[in-house]
Amino acid sequence: MALYSASTLMEKQMCDPSANFFGMLGVSSAIVLANLGAAYGTAKSGVGIANLGVMRPDMVMRSIIPVVMAGVLGIYGLITAVIINGKIHAPSYSAFSGYAHLAAGVTVGMSSLAAGMAIGIVGDAGVRGNAMQPKLFVGMILILIFAEALGLYGLIVGLVIASTAEGKGAGLCTPWV
Repeated sequence: MALYSASTLMEKQMCDPSANFFGMLGVSSAIVLANLGAAYGTAKSGVGIANLGVMRPDMVMRSIIPVVMAGVLGIYGLITAVIINGKIHAPSYSAFSGYAHLAAGVTVGMSSLAAGMAIGIVGDAGVRGNAMQPKLFVGMILILIFAEALGLYGLIVGLVIASTAEGKGAGLCTPWV
């Protein structure tokens, strides 16, 4: 350690180009995982709606709500992916920002995936039960709202992580160009 002077230790390191990889991985994980949740919720609820359509065709349009709620989860991933992508500036992008954007993307994606699974399962069972007992509709909607809230919580936390990465991750390294 005696070979290094204080000025050498205080110099900024060059930004690691691989940090961009982690930022882009955050972009892709946000959109892919959120769309997996949206697709699962749509497919599982769609099976229940198709089953309901055989028994009670008059209730099909009323039972589309789980499909719409599942589709919103994909929008959460899209919003996050666009925001993170706009904050990636290749030459001066620090490892801190890359890891923070990866964390933000995974947070939103996994929360939306979990919410999509919950919406799909509740939507499937809820619309089938609603066909037999229409009084279940309000209860089903409340459960779907709480399931959707899980994805919304992930979106909020992911956006907070992504926005703080820009301030805390700036100026940590020198551009590599």
